[in-house]
Amino acid sequence: MSGCAWGAAPPLLEALGRLWEVQAPLGSGSSASVYRVRCCGDPRAPPGAVKEFVPPPGPRPGPARRPGARPPAADCAEYGFRKERAALEQLRGHRNIVTLYGVFTNHYSANGPSRCLLLELLDISVSELLLHSSNQGCSMWMIQHCARDVLEALAFLHHKGYVHADLKPRNILWSAEEECFKLIDFGLSFKEGNQDVKYIQTDGYRAPEAELQNCLAQAGLQSETECTSAVDLWSLGIVLLEMFSGMKLKHTVQSQEWKTNSSAIIDRIFASEGVVNSAIPAYHLRDLIKSMLHCDQGKRASAEKALCSPFFSIPFAPHIEDLVMLPTPVLRLLNVLSDASLQCEEEYEDILEDIREECQKYGPVVSLLIPKENPGKGQVFVEYANAGDSKAAQKMLTGKIFDGKFVVATFYPLSAYKRGYLYQNLLTVSCSVIFQA
Repeated sequence: MSGCAWGAAPPLLEALGRLWEVQAPLGSGSSASVYRVRCCGDPRAPPGAVKEFVPPPGPRPGPARRPGARPPAADCAEYGFRKERAALEQLRGHRNIVTLYGVFTNHYSANGPSRCLLLELLDISVSELLLHSSNQGCSMWMIQHCARDVLEALAFLHHKGYVHADLKPRNILWSAEEECFKLIDFGLSFKEGNQDVKYIQTDGYRAPEAELQNCLAQAGLQSETECTSAVDLWSLGIVLLEMFSGMKLKHTVQSQEWKTNSSAIIDRIFASEGVVNSAIPAYHLRDLIKSMLHCDQGKRASAEKALCSPFFSIPFAPHIEDLVMLPTPVLRLLNVLSDASLQCEEEYEDILEDIREECQKYGPVVSLLIPKENPGKGQVFVEYANAGDSKAAQKMLTGKIFDGKFVVATFYPLSAYKRGYLYQNLLTVSCSVIFQA
């Protein structure tokens, strides 16, 4: 088996005493590739993700490197594996950081044995959510949800002395099972005060002090300013500004105008009529973002302080587009029942049984609710044992004709469903959004 392309037939991996089938590639970088895997012999087991650190082809260099030196190219895979493993093991247990299940060695890689991390499989990334927002920006509910989850993760890892150092939309993913956003990819992370990677962060999300450090390193010079956990707050500030505006801001934040007066640019973005959230009083979010984007890292808000922002006290409700894009174990079916069906008890019971029978085709149904009164009147709520089953049901039920009606299937927050809190979303989502999901 090749480390980067594991052949036409689905290969098997042995990890943690079980066999895992590699189902599909999820992404690749300079020294690692990520694959979706499924546990063999246990169809109810959740799928996972394997991050394989691929050793480069060719002979490994002989001389040992001096202590403290960066590893040569041939050792980058092993170095990256040990670095990310150490970070994830020390940060294990936080709900907003990807879970490491275990580590193993793939002995069948074409370039020799490769080290692998077995991780929880997450869902859609913020990068994908931005693509689906069609340059209109994300809802305030989604921005608030993402901001709180990422700040909780940062507060935890910063307390542990870690800096993530590569926070960007692609590294923030949604967990369908836990209904939260999580941080992934700790390949550039370091312990504060012990930065072992010269070039950190990604263009467009790089803090000014990291930009200066990178430029000096390219010239062979040492920066007098040390990068701290504040670089992560800068990156998050840019991510949130992109989520609000719906625009990629790489060229904006690299412009001279931004360096001269970034505050004015942020004000202009929030005042823009083209932004879907412009009519909502959003000054708390604007001020939160500004607190993260001080050029002076000493004035930048910490993650703990940012979590105290008044922005997090505002009770936003999700848009229907959010409930289409973010999977959960609960499915909500719209446009299924008429008022007449709700009033006739016999017809209501027949429809209830028909819906239960149809939904059970995709997995065990834990509970099924059809409210007869508002809120939620006539909506069908189906709770599955896991998000995998609800995703399969959503894909198959959307667009079906039931009793002459075009069915729309969205997800629904499990936490709200358990509390009996039923949102009254208007059916305004476009069919293109539903079918893209």
